[in-house]
Order: sequence, then C-alpha cells, then structure tokens
Amino acid sequence: MVHKILVIRFRRIGDSVLATALCRSLKESFPQAEIHFIINENISPLYLNHPDIDKVITFSDKENHGFNYIKKVWNIVHETDYDVIIDMRSTIKTLPFSLFSLHTKYRIGRYKKYNALLHNYRIKDLPEDDRVENNLKLMSPLSKEGELKLNTNFRLYVTNEEKAKYRRYMEAQGIDFKKPVILCAVTARLAYKVWPYDRMTRILKNIIHEFDAQLVFNYAGDAETKAAQDIWEKLDKDPHIFLNIQANGLRELCALTCNSTFFFGNEGGPRHIAQAFEIPSFAIYPPNISKQFWLPGNDPRFKGISPDDYMPEEQQKGMEYATRFDLIPESDVWTQLNEMLKQYLHAAT
Repeated sequence: MVHKILVIRFRRIGDSVLATALCRSLKESFPQAEIHFIINENISPLYLNHPDIDKVITFSDKENHGFNYIKKVWNIVHETDYDVIIDMRSTIKTLPFSLFSLHTKYRIGRYKKYNALLHNYRIKDLPEDDRVENNLKLMSPLSKEGELKLNTNFRLYVTNEEKAKYRRYMEAQGIDFKKPVILCAVTARLAYKVWPYDRMTRILKNIIHEFDAQLVFNYAGDAETKAAQDIWEKLDKDPHIFLNIQANGLRELCALTCNSTFFFGNEGGPRHIAQAFEIPSFAIYPPNISKQFWLPGNDPRFKGISPDDYMPEEQQKGMEYATRFDLIPESDVWTQLNEMLKQYLHAAT
C-alpha cells in the first residue's frame, strides 16, 4: 500500500503549476495516500487548500543553501516515513532527499548519469512529449501498487470569496464586466522572453479597435512597470487599458485571472496559471522555449505561436537571437489571436 508520497518540485511558478497534474494523478490513483509537495516558499500561496496536495513543504531562500538545506532535507525525510519519493528535478541538489531515505521503496527520478545509486527507478524524458506527459511518466513504477489514473489536466484553486472580493476591487477600479476583460502579459520578468514592444503595442491597438475590450496589464518590478507605462503612453493612455489593477501576491493574481475573459501575451507563469483556471489563452513563445514542450495538451482554448512554427529549431542554430524571434510574423500573431478572440470573447458576453 502507498500511504505517503513526497513530490519534489523546486523552481518557478510555471514548473510547479504543471506539476499539479502529477499530484492530481497520484491522488486519483491512490486516494488513501497523503501527497506532500516541496516547493520554494515564495510560490507556496498558489497551493493553499489545494485538494490534490495534503501538505505543502517550503524552502525559504535562507534554507535553500548549504548546511541549512541539508539539515532541513534530513529532517523532512526522517519525520515522515515515505513510501514514494518522486524527484521531479533530479539534480545534484535534490539527490539528498533519496540519499537520506534509502529505505523508501520507490525513489523515482529522471534519467541522469549521476543518480543511478540513489534513484532505484529512473525515467527517461521523451522529446516528443510535453512537460506534463513527461511528468506523468514518473508514476510508471507505481503500476505495481495498483491501477494508475493519469490525468493531464493541471489545476489551481481560489475560493468563491477570493474571486468575488477581487471582482469588487476591479469594478471599483473601473472595470465593466459587461465587456470582455483581457489579462495581458505585455512584458516579462526575463527580458529575453519579451516580444518586441512595438509589435506588442500594435497588436493591443488592434484588440481595442476590433473588440472594445478592457486590457489589464500584468507586470511587477521597476523594469516591467516602466515597460507597461511606455506601452500605455504609446497608445495615448487609452482608457481601455488598466494599469491601476494590481495583484498583491499570487492569490490575487489567481483571482484576477479567474475574473478575466482571456489571456494574451508573453509565455510564462501567468499563462500557465490561466490554463490552470481554464481561461482561454494565446501566448508568444521566444526562441529556446519550446511551444510543443511547454504548451501541454491539444486543447483549442490554449494556443501559442513560436519561431519553431516557421523554421525547425535545428536550422535556427547559428542565427542571432533577435533574428530567430523575427521569424514570427506580426501578421500571423494578429490573425491567430483575432480568430480566438472572435470565438471566446463573443461566447463570454
């Protein structure tokens, strides 16, 4: 019997959101089991009261290094007798979870040259599969314990009260929910992932003109704030654009997403959050970020565009990064986005 499962998924928002499909599949396959989920402290609010996760274990920045890290790992695996450890990262840094728990029957990791002695089950990623599909393959050794129910749908939760409270805030800031609300990631935390601002500005102008939609810019930090303000000014401070709606923390970002009709913008964690709440989305993927890998499933509600759609990645080697980004025609962004907006904005109003 499987009673206790430890899932290790450090790093950023997008990775952890996609990992919830694994937690969901584990819970559906072994409903009697407790699922413990290890993540970075700063993203833990996303998983408050998540029905597929029984316990969230966090590491702060201070705990994520040196002796503090080793001590905490030791305490975690000795305080709970885990039947299964699934090391989703399988890095040198995450190996101590298995090293300190060699009695655990299933110590599962990704196939790496250095983890043969510590992970007794190593699963190879397949390049043709997306991130969620590869994550779910980590469950395969557990077929010895019973029928596996693999669910590729990842999900997040906010309460009705959280959603209603944020909706009232949006209304107080001027949002009219009789009209479409588009959450726009016009910039990004990592500058190299940002589609050129002049092109983004023209697309936003088209959206306003064609759909009379309200655009809520999602941004954080000084650099992103400046970029968002620059776009707003280039669009003559159009009243359709809302810079005054702020999400103070990840719970409010989830509530904002739930109260939106559509997501558009640069690929990243907010896009994964949108899909987790089943909000239709269209994202722009930069070079080196595989759309095939990072856009799970084949659902028409969630689409994107990538340089790889126009030239195989292998042929892009040696090209300048900006030249690769330029492979995406602005006209195609608008054509594909326009088609989705016609379908999903009209359906929502």
